[in-house]
Amino acid sequence: MSVIEDRLAALGVSLPKPAAPAANYVAAVRTGTLLVVSGQLPLGPDGKLASGKLKPGAPVDAAKAAARLAAINVLAQGKAAVGDLDKVARVVRLGGFFSVEGGYESLSAAMNGASDFVVEVFGDKGRHARTTIGVAHLPLEAICEVEGLFEIAP
Repeated sequence: MSVIEDRLAALGVSLPKPAAPAANYVAAVRTGTLLVVSGQLPLGPDGKLASGKLKPGAPVDAAKAAARLAAINVLAQGKAAVGDLDKVARVVRLGGFFSVEGGYESLSAAMNGASDFVVEVFGDKGRHARTTIGVAHLPLEAICEVEGLFEIAP
């Protein structure tokens, strides 16, 4: 087993089969040493999608858990693209999009579900730049979507 697979197992995480793209795009693109993973939805191991909108004053726990699920799916796509997550030299960036209604003030805390997970998995090379945005609607009424940019060792 790889170092990253061991860390995932220690966290109780099995990477799912990567979801097929739902439209005219690819799940991941590698160019040179960069790997870009398209936005992934928060599909759980049971195939259930975390859906809904974040409303002002709503607790952050469900959104944080959904961001973690989406990040797991980002890693599943990354593994499918490069074969072994030990090839990740650096997590460069994560982008998070959350379906919001009104002024939800805890977007940053919600995105920590993805960021904290990636750092748990990759350690210091998992520390990344990030963007977190509230949007009016996401595909399939998902509560969030997370995308990733990785540097891959040559």
